[in-house]
Amino acid sequence: MKNIKLYLETSSWNFYYADDAPEKKAITREFFDALPNLPYDLYISEVVLEEIDNASADKKNQLRSFIKPFQPTILLLNSSVNQLVKAYLDHKVLPPKAFYDARHIALATINELDYVVSWNLRHIANIHRQQKVSAINILNGYTKPLQLITPMEASYNDFEN
Repeated sequence: MKNIKLYLETSSWNFYYADDAPEKKAITREFFDALPNLPYDLYISEVVLEEIDNASADKKNQLRSFIKPFQPTILLLNSSVNQLVKAYLDHKVLPPKAFYDARHIALATINELDYVVSWNLRHIANIHRQQKVSAINILNGYTKPLQLITPMEASYNDFEN
């Protein structure tokens, strides 16, 4: 069986250190603790790294050090991603202020990943957004389903049969 391909959006890394959100922090830590035993291939992008680089120096170093041992594949922006981002924004799948969120979703779509893992419930991980993303993806020729989920949904290990 092939590994499941997860795109880990910036918030999924950030909440590992989120002292102001203890429940999400605990779930995120459980998720990352379980990752080595789960059949996942991990992906991030230059967008994730750009968002991390916009944090304070301490936070930036902390997150980059945290990410490194997981060795995620780093996806790069290209014209296909930019065209799909434009389609999301033109069709009001996401508001203009969610430009970075549109980039995350488009990167995962273009690279045929299975899931985007995010704690951004407003712009990414919700069923209404997923329906709109799916519709635009299909209109643009991307038929592979992409699921938008939280770390909680990705952390359960029911692979032990």
